[in-house]
Amino acid sequence: MIEDIYSRKIVGYEVHEQECGQKAAELLQRTCWREHTVKSPLVLHSDNGAPMKSVTMKAKMEELGVTPSYNRPRVSNDNPFSESTFRTLKYRPDWPSHGFKNLEETRSWVQQFVDWYNEEHKHSRIKFVTPSQRHQGLDGASWQSDEKYWKQLRPKDLNVGQERYKI
Repeated sequence: MIEDIYSRKIVGYEVHEQECGQKAAELLQRTCWREHTVKSPLVLHSDNGAPMKSVTMKAKMEELGVTPSYNRPRVSNDNPFSESTFRTLKYRPDWPSHGFKNLEETRSWVQQFVDWYNEEHKHSRIKFVTPSQRHQGLDGASWQSDEKYWKQLRPKDLNVGQERYKI
């Protein structure tokens, strides 16, 4: 799973039966192409897992102009953004606590989660807009309309209940 930490949007993900540097490198390449970020100044922060530190992945990052960054050894909260996303995933009401039946069911569930997370989930750390809104630069428009709403309420509603405090 690849998450843009500015927008919190999941920009790339795949589910496989096992981890592998080649599959991770291919996912990174497809994501960079789709997001039009090849040769952009990107940093990919990840854990110290074998796929992320593989020769194949390192070569692909160099080819794409991506700078690698890794968690410090034995520091579990070095990547709070992905930790938060996985917590959200595991606390979903439809999370299958008894596991998935097969790979296809897993992929289907993850697809639904990513769609919900990116398009519907109002993220508290990005001013309660969806990751997709933030990623597309639409979060300012959303807050401007909210500000107009609050300004409309302010004149009549700010003094509600104030009469009981008058001396």
